[in-house]
Amino acid sequence: MLIRLLRTYLYPYRAQLAGVVVLQLISVIAMLYLPSLNADLIDGGVTKGDIGYIWSTGLRMLAVTGVQIVASASSVYLAAQAAMGAGRDLRGAVLHRVGTFSAREVGTFGAPSLITRNTNDVQQVQLLIVMSATILVMAPIMCVGGIFMALREDLGLSWLLLIAVPALAISMGFIVVKMVPGFRAMQAKIDAVNRVLREQITGIRVVRAFVRERQETWRFGVANTELTDTALRVGRLAALMFPLVMLISNVTAVAVIWFGGHAIDQGSMQIGSLTAMLSYIMQILMAVMMASFLAMMAPRAAVSADRIGEVLETETSVVAPKLPQSFKGDPGTVDIAFAEFAFPGAEKPVLRAIRFQVEPGTTTAIVGSTGAGKTTLLNLIPRLIDVTDGAVYIGGTDVRHIDLELLRAQIGLIPQKAYLFSGTIASNLRYGNPDATDEDIWRALEIAQAADFVRDMPKELDAPVAQGGTTVSGGQRQRLAIARALVKRPRIYLFDDSFSALDVATDARLRAALRPETRESSVIIVAQRISTIRDADQIVVLEDGAMAGVGTHEQLMRDCPEYQEIVASQLSAEEVR
Repeated sequence: MLIRLLRTYLYPYRAQLAGVVVLQLISVIAMLYLPSLNADLIDGGVTKGDIGYIWSTGLRMLAVTGVQIVASASSVYLAAQAAMGAGRDLRGAVLHRVGTFSAREVGTFGAPSLITRNTNDVQQVQLLIVMSATILVMAPIMCVGGIFMALREDLGLSWLLLIAVPALAISMGFIVVKMVPGFRAMQAKIDAVNRVLREQITGIRVVRAFVRERQETWRFGVANTELTDTALRVGRLAALMFPLVMLISNVTAVAVIWFGGHAIDQGSMQIGSLTAMLSYIMQILMAVMMASFLAMMAPRAAVSADRIGEVLETETSVVAPKLPQSFKGDPGTVDIAFAEFAFPGAEKPVLRAIRFQVEPGTTTAIVGSTGAGKTTLLNLIPRLIDVTDGAVYIGGTDVRHIDLELLRAQIGLIPQKAYLFSGTIASNLRYGNPDATDEDIWRALEIAQAADFVRDMPKELDAPVAQGGTTVSGGQRQRLAIARALVKRPRIYLFDDSFSALDVATDARLRAALRPETRESSVIIVAQRISTIRDADQIVVLEDGAMAGVGTHEQLMRDCPEYQEIVASQLSAEEVR
């Protein structure tokens, strides 16, 4: 998967990568040429006392060093440009893919894991690209070039390379192999920390209300400790690398000086050649160390690439039609035709044989006990999930044959948990209709019974809203979510228990204001409060995923025991109060 991702997302940056290769080649050649020049300076200048030769050779070394610096800096710049660009494209691809997911796929991965995959995992791949562009090109050239130049200087000491290079390579390989399982475990532990932290931040009021701070601190501590322990195990192995490299390098340097000193004493080697030989052996060992360092990073990047690939290769269960069809009739008409929905591997379906119609200008309510499938049924209409049997028709056309944007443009959904985005009141209400004027927004706020508290805010429509709408109360958040749908002016309104946080008086006023606004639209309401839906044109009663009855309030009170039970429970509660 890592190779496939790199091949795909680095292709647009092939010009930069080609430039990196050329510049790294120039930089390494200059680096390899410097020890040879230094040897000439010592043997031809210092030992002979030739000042002119020292100056000329020194200037050549200075020029070569300048070329090396410019080439190296330029190559790093191009490598960073390619890596950051590829990372940007990869994050965009992950976000685009997640945007196509239905609720089923999002639930399978989980929000914390998706966030980690689009941040930490992409960062690991980016880091590998940068290091590969600089090290992967440099290391083999330096290693091969260093061996050639070392042999050119003195064949007598080349046998040291046959010992030092394999010893370093085997040692680094052993450490890298031991680190791979740790890297895999670390990514899972990061997911766990993100999940716990996200839950605690989101549910901070619940934590405080139930005095669970100590337990939640302990739970986060467990996840954090597991991540820390895993990172420490990997870190201890990584900490062995540098001392091991230094040990082998220094032992090799001592051996070179020892045997080289004897060769100089015997007159078979010059001092300059010894210094050059020492430099080349250090460069060769450094190249092996850099390659090992890259090999250490590659497994973690490979793990991250696999996790990214899982997201990119997951196909949504809600597939856009290849040949989209238009509405055959009024797009405000909804026909649920024996719809069934079941999760993969489930023992029984969540919904089965659901059948009813909704005409424009009418209101349909859906009621039932907790877990009866009310929200699931509502999610079938905008294709947040797809039926596993039967069909859902809008405007006489199966929703699976309608372009998703066209379909959802007809629908205004007010979810069970009203969510507002960070920004302002106006930016949130323009979410469904960017061209809405201030007059349109105020009109929607009036209908949603939200205008009064918005006017009381210091900046009114420009009042800031925190992420999730935490700066307003639950009831205010619900009314703003309703206003957001009203600004869109859809043909179909879907209210998923959207009146639960409102008091009875506000609920009644809001419903009364909604009637003239929605007289040409279809309205489907999921609600628990009988007073909210008793005036609906038809009420669908769900029980354990199946239809227990359908009709008006009066008809169901006469013919549907399940509905009678719901009504009786609420009336009993009211009588007690």
